[in-house]
Amino acid sequence: MAGGARPSGRAADEMRRVTLTPGVLKNAAGSCLAEFGDTRVLCAASVEEGVPAWRKGAHAGWVTAEYAMLPASGSRRTPREYRGRKGRSMEIERLIGRSLRSVVRLDRLGEVTITLDCDVIQADGGTRTASVTGAWVALHGALSSLVERGRLPRLPLTGQVAAVSAGIVGGIALLDLDYPEDSHAEVDLNLVGTGDGRIVEVQGTGERSTLDRAQLDALLDLGQAGVARLCELQREATGYRL
Repeated sequence: MAGGARPSGRAADEMRRVTLTPGVLKNAAGSCLAEFGDTRVLCAASVEEGVPAWRKGAHAGWVTAEYAMLPASGSRRTPREYRGRKGRSMEIERLIGRSLRSVVRLDRLGEVTITLDCDVIQADGGTRTASVTGAWVALHGALSSLVERGRLPRLPLTGQVAAVSAGIVGGIALLDLDYPEDSHAEVDLNLVGTGDGRIVEVQGTGERSTLDRAQLDALLDLGQAGVARLCELQREATGYRL
């Protein structure tokens, strides 16, 4: 990053081209292809009657997620993941589930389970943030179908949720890192936020150095601006309004 220029030519506060395409799967209750630059994640929502055993009798539903990188998603083949050996994937799918549940009234959902499957078909950085953002679009589609069928009287959503990455590369705070930037970042941060500017979760770490409060604030400012833009794109894709 000589002179502060990004390899892609983007400004420090500029996101990659983001496209959210809903309804890409025939059999899913809701779906979305989330594209952040060269990162592509296929998000599908499935609705099943009933809830996990530990939740029975609560008179409320459940929203959960699964995440996986398909074998040819990266520059080298990624082995298929099977239950019992998915440390990174399990951490990411828990993040996706927590993020979505933060904007769903589970008590208005009824005793159904909605599972968001997020499959990375091409990876170039930011797969977890693309998954959260696309999963909300897929979830909106699934909930809308339940309303259309008379299963729910109205959407049990309290708002939107989206996520974006930020980091410090070459001493400069950057928004929406692609893989070359992410792999050389001194500090890496993922921000999950809502459509009304609240923060759901911050995941940040000093990969190669520490950071001070001013740098953290700069990353959060970049992230919140990115989340606001992503929420605009979600509304364009779904027609959602509070």
